[in-house]
Amino acid sequence: MNSSDRAQDPFSWTLVFLCWLLAMVSMLGSLFFSEVMGYAPCILCWYQRICMYPLVLILPVALLPFDRNIVRAVIPLTAVGTLVAGFHTLLVGGYIPEDLKPCTQGVPCTEFHINWFGFVTIPLLSALAFLLITALLILAYRRSSP
Repeated sequence: MNSSDRAQDPFSWTLVFLCWLLAMVSMLGSLFFSEVMGYAPCILCWYQRICMYPLVLILPVALLPFDRNIVRAVIPLTAVGTLVAGFHTLLVGGYIPEDLKPCTQGVPCTEFHINWFGFVTIPLLSALAFLLITALLILAYRRSSP
């Protein structure tokens, strides 16, 4: 595969499109939980939203025409989102000491709104979405490298 073929690689385009779909589902899911179900987001949830919502607007820019460099622009958002969601997941799981909890006022960060199968929480869903988006973006970037 020569460099011009790699720049037009349909698999890389599909990976970035899947990342956009994941970001869209994550955004709509968080809005559903807060606006429809009435679950008030905590401060860590807001930080995760700050990292996820722009992806819904930025990733489509990379699709028409495909631009592999957009990956470098959004990886910082997904990396920070992954770290915040991972911290939040550990906090909800009880692995973070009490004195490190950032939600001292308002909605507590350890509040359970959902607990599917005994371990799937909203922060875990967010962490998985960020991890999957990051992995797919890295794969798309490497696959389409010139």
